[in-house]
Amino acid sequence: MPSISSPGATSSGAKRGRPGYDQATVLKIAVQAFTEFGYDATSMGMLAERLGISKSAIYHHVPSKVEILRLALDSALTPLEAVFSDAANAEGDALQRLRGAVSGTLRVLFEQQTSVTLLLRLRGNSEVELAAMQRRRALDRHAANLVSAAQAEGSVRLDLSASTVARFLFGTVNSLTEWYRPGGNVTEEEAERTVLAILFDGLVPRG
Repeated sequence: MPSISSPGATSSGAKRGRPGYDQATVLKIAVQAFTEFGYDATSMGMLAERLGISKSAIYHHVPSKVEILRLALDSALTPLEAVFSDAANAEGDALQRLRGAVSGTLRVLFEQQTSVTLLLRLRGNSEVELAAMQRRRALDRHAANLVSAAQAEGSVRLDLSASTVARFLFGTVNSLTEWYRPGGNVTEEEAERTVLAILFDGLVPRG
C-alpha cells in the first residue's frame, strides 16, 4: 500500500508514527469502519476511538479521511487493473485469458477483501469515489472485451451478451465479499477451485 510522507517521517523515508500503530493498521481499521457504517457516517473521532488514540495521533499516519479512502480504493483497484492488463497480454487462447482474469480477481479479493468490499459499495458522493467508479467501469469494459474475444474464437456462446456474461462472471467473484471469511470453513484454495469449476466447467459431471 502506498506510503504518505508526513512530519513524522525520517530522512531515510521510515515512518516513526505512534508506537503500537503503523499506517497499514490505521488504514485497515478505518476501512473496516467505512464498510460497517459508510464512509460519510464515519468520523475521525470514531476512528480515534476504535484505535484507542487521539484524533491528532491519527494524523501522524494519514493527513485526512479522504486520503484514507483514496489509499483504500487504490489498494483494491491497482492490483485489479494489473490483473486485467496481464490477462490482455497473456499467451494462450481467449478463454484461458478470461479464466486467468477471474482467478486473478479472486486472489485480489482474498488479499484486499475489505478494500474490495468498500469499492463495491461506493455511491459516488465525492470526487475520490467518482474517480474510483470510473476506474471500476473501465475494468468492466476490459472484462466484456475478454468475453468478446472468447466468443470470437468460439469458446463462449454467441447468443449471450458479452457484457452480461462478464457481469455474471465477476459478480459471482464479488459475491464472496458477502460470505467469505478468512480462517473460516472454506479455504482460499477451495473457494477459488469451486468458483472456477462452476463458472467454466459447470456443475453437471461430464461423460
